[in-house]
Amino acid sequence: MNQMSTAPQLRIGELAAELGINPKTIRYYEEIGLLLPAKRGENGYRLYNDADRERLHFIGKAKAVGLTLEEIGEILALRRNGAQPCERVLGLLDHKLTAVEAQLRTLSDFRQELLTLREETRKTMHADACVCGIIEQHKTAH
Repeated sequence: MNQMSTAPQLRIGELAAELGINPKTIRYYEEIGLLLPAKRGENGYRLYNDADRERLHFIGKAKAVGLTLEEIGEILALRRNGAQPCERVLGLLDHKLTAVEAQLRTLSDFRQELLTLREETRKTMHADACVCGIIEQHKTAH
């Protein structure tokens, strides 16, 4: 008698519900190669196993830390080809940190501009203006 693995197989709706994602998302991940094409049951339904669940969990966590689907695909491809992708992930995280720091500086500058504008309103709120003296009489930092 041939003994095959009896790992539980989940249909797409069951897996999606378990992970809190839309079944269309799972199909999309298959379409773009983030998830291997599902095996099909005799009835044609997609069937997923623990490895698929782990892969989808990884994708969700990678998205949660700001990685794009393209970057996730690159990481998965490195792993599939036998390479350790952690150095690449570290590079991606460093790049994202640099971008976030630049955004924070921009937001801080913008905040200061708004605070200055707000402070100026005491003098400009009722100034004679075409539309609104608050904006028209403001001298921008740029």
